[in-house]
Amino acid sequence: MQRNAVIERKTKETVIEVKLNLDGSGQSSIFTGIGFFDHMLTQIAKHGFLDLTLNAQGDIEVDYHHTVEDVGIVLGKAIAEALGDKESISRFGDTIVPMEDALVLCAVDFSGRPYIAFDVSFTTERIGELETEMMEEFFRALCLHCGLNLHVKMLAGKNNHHIAEAIFKAFGKAIRKAVIIDKRIDGVLSTKGMLE
Repeated sequence: MQRNAVIERKTKETVIEVKLNLDGSGQSSIFTGIGFFDHMLTQIAKHGFLDLTLNAQGDIEVDYHHTVEDVGIVLGKAIAEALGDKESISRFGDTIVPMEDALVLCAVDFSGRPYIAFDVSFTTERIGELETEMMEEFFRALCLHCGLNLHVKMLAGKNNHHIAEAIFKAFGKAIRKAVIIDKRIDGVLSTKGMLE
């Protein structure tokens, strides 16, 4: 079963194309024009074993908000399309990732009911050129457009780069656990018989 998606989004602010294979090997080619954001998206692909090609052209001369948010929208839609009816997926995924001083918990549920709890304290306004507040905006947009329940909790950390990288690695690992096919699951993993 192929679990792939190709999504394009064109607005007056951004032009974004995503090609996604949920059952890849972690290969990626990512360009958003925002170096640190590219680095973080690469972490999701690598640790989630997602093959991801993502190209974004946005009005970054204004600021990075439109580009970061719209990448979240398009990636969320790609994940949703690749999952299809969610038949036999494990549905839930969680992990705790350390990165030197940082320790981050991430848990996901492909319930179909979008929700985000982002309990992270950054002590700087930017990492590289990316505003730290945009990380939550990225994940919020992604959750809304793929029906994902996401909890991110920083358990420890002082270095902002380490904290951010632990978040994106943890998200990739949690997604990997949640999308794995388990043949013991007949239909979807819900007593309701549906995920939405």
